[in-house]
Amino acid sequence: MEFGKCRDILLQECALVQEAAALQRLIRHAVEEREWSDFESHFSAMAALEGRLAALEREREELFAAFEPALEDSPNLDDDKGRFYAFAARLPIEERNELTAIYRGLKLEALKLRLSNETLMAYLGEMRATVAGFFELAFPDRGGRIYTPRGLPVSHDMRSMVLNRRM
Repeated sequence: MEFGKCRDILLQECALVQEAAALQRLIRHAVEEREWSDFESHFSAMAALEGRLAALEREREELFAAFEPALEDSPNLDDDKGRFYAFAARLPIEERNELTAIYRGLKLEALKLRLSNETLMAYLGEMRATVAGFFELAFPDRGGRIYTPRGLPVSHDMRSMVLNRRM
């Protein structure tokens, strides 16, 4: 019973992490190709995935919490990983092997997703620095500052910009 429920939760989490990775590839492609039309919908979909994943994590934590009294003699119950392996150690060998393989796969996919996200954020940071550097060189009289039409200074952010080409 608890094996099946834990297995189902982990498989659902794996599917959501893979879905998030596919969505992140779409976001990366949109940034690289400057396709902004569906950009907001990608972030909305990512936020929905995040909510579903958080709900599954709470469900998994509740499952492990229900078995903590039976695991009192197990060390390392301080974190989620320790509780999982203490839980899995009580299962028959076939179930334990299947569950730990799914768990390791989930952690590997999550790590890949995190690394990909950090790479994308580094890319965006470099692009932002490039744009800021361009404005500093193109408009040295402004001292690297950008102003609103009313003359108020604004920060260098990633908002859209329109250039006036009228002479």
